[in-house]
Amino acid sequence: MTHRLTVIGTGYLGATHAACMADLGFEVLGLDVDERRIERLAAGDLPFYEPGLETVLKRNLENGRLRFTTSYEEVAEFGDVHFVCVGTPQKAGEYAADLTYVDEAVGTLAPLLHRSCLVVGKSTVPVGTAARLAERINRLAPADGDAVLAWNPEFLREGFAVQDTMRPDRIVVGVPGDGGAADRAEKILREVYAPMLAAGTPFIVADYPTSELVKVSANAFLATKISFINAMAEVCEAAGADVTKLSEALSHDDRIGGRFLGPGLGFGGGCLPKDIRAFMARAGELGADQALTFLREVDEINIRRRIRMVDLARLLLGGSFIGRTVGVLGAAFKPESDDVRDSPALDVAATIRGQGGKVTVYDPKAMGNARRAQPTLDFGESALDAARDAHVVLLLTEWAEFRDMDPHALAEVVAERNIVDGRNALDPDRWRAAGWNYRALGRPHPGLR
Repeated sequence: MTHRLTVIGTGYLGATHAACMADLGFEVLGLDVDERRIERLAAGDLPFYEPGLETVLKRNLENGRLRFTTSYEEVAEFGDVHFVCVGTPQKAGEYAADLTYVDEAVGTLAPLLHRSCLVVGKSTVPVGTAARLAERINRLAPADGDAVLAWNPEFLREGFAVQDTMRPDRIVVGVPGDGGAADRAEKILREVYAPMLAAGTPFIVADYPTSELVKVSANAFLATKISFINAMAEVCEAAGADVTKLSEALSHDDRIGGRFLGPGLGFGGGCLPKDIRAFMARAGELGADQALTFLREVDEINIRRRIRMVDLARLLLGGSFIGRTVGVLGAAFKPESDDVRDSPALDVAATIRGQGGKVTVYDPKAMGNARRAQPTLDFGESALDAARDAHVVLLLTEWAEFRDMDPHALAEVVAERNIVDGRNALDPDRWRAAGWNYRALGRPHPGLR
């Protein structure tokens, strides 16, 4: 049986899932309440940057397997499997996740489900949400109990989203406790993900709460690993040690490994920061808050790296940014993305601007989002433009374009050859040989303690 799929919510997750599932051969209908977003996607215009995705989007629009709509009625009539991919942002002024969009999506869809179907949650939600939504679907859907909910968390990495959708490292499916419904949900999702399973992707079937915990647990672990090496960077700075050599030595221990052990400015984006905070909030609601108190320190270590970056740049300028020009290379929270949500780079730039510095920012892909997020900053058209007349240059996002920069060419446009490598991405010897005063987080800084 070939299932027809719908994807509710066409942000980063939804647009990626819709395009990639169509590329696997399914008929897919994507829905969003944002009419402008739907118009852009239907025209093959991706509202965000993700390598390779626009090609997949256009290919499947042209072959007719992918369409977009704003009509829930059309979605309910069309789909056999409905993927819910709406956002779960952090609540304003709180750590908890805002489930408004999830609740609205399920609450609008459920009364329209007049035939047998599977609703599949992919949004990152607090544990306990799936059971609550399953009860709501059972109560609202007129399909005589034939509308079943499963939970199928996503594990996309920005910059690798197409790869992670088409060739995931695992597929996790949370199914209801009822045997018949659970079997049907598993069977359908095995059929949907058959190409991945044929390629050997592990397929893990769990209950609702376990499937909900997988994503936030993974993000909490990764955030902890990143913050651990950045905590070691703090110790290295105090002791005069080199955190990059420390990280290299640790990475050869198979129990630890080198992934996510790169010291620098820390993590940001739309997932890790808000997910670990929502995880802490939910643990508190469940009476298990002490189990996750370490995540508070993980979060604080991450923020301290930004503060240290500002302090280090200020020290290089004699203790003040007033009357000084700062060139910032990078605005996105990571390379191969235009996402500036909770971006350490943009946070550092805005902080320096607030302390009196004249800041010019350049990023290969995130300029539009950065301008909207921080309109008081200045923006350059290139790395050289951002660094022009700068008294210090800060590398804050490790784009290949910045890693491969010619230090001699950059030296021609700056006022002073000071550079702070916030990602430990540059070769210190190469830059020092070109006359630069090179500094980096977690590495020896003579006279700057």
